[in-house]
Amino acid sequence: MFEMFDHTTTDWIYVDHSSIYNWLFYSFLSIGLSLFTISVAKNKSIITSNILLIIAAVFSYWLLDKSTTLLIQVLISILLISQWWNRFKDWVFFIYPITGVIFTTFFGILLSSSGEQIWHVFIGPSGTISVLAFYAVLKRSRKKEIIST
Repeated sequence: MFEMFDHTTTDWIYVDHSSIYNWLFYSFLSIGLSLFTISVAKNKSIITSNILLIIAAVFSYWLLDKSTTLLIQVLISILLISQWWNRFKDWVFFIYPITGVIFTTFFGILLSSSGEQIWHVFIGPSGTISVLAFYAVLKRSRKKEIIST
């Protein structure tokens, strides 16, 4: 939602800039990914690390720059992937890093380097597919749980 608000200041044309809405987008993305990690983490140090990474991501955008925030999100994503894999061990989950990390990053790089707005069309669906991967893993784990009881 905040990414959409950010585009109201750019006439929907991609401009790599810092704004309050862009900050909110990256902040809530960091918070959401970290909460997904915390939801399955059993280790208190992983939970504490994620809380510290949330704080770092939120404040680094303004204090350092957007690139630092993105680097912190890489760390958050690594923790997310490792914790969800440890918990579910479901190969379907690897749809998330492929579509949510690799594809969205690739399309974002194409968008920012070329300025061609068509790449926007691919970023949203890639992110949506990655979120659906979480749903599929949870649904499949629930079925496995029912079968084993």
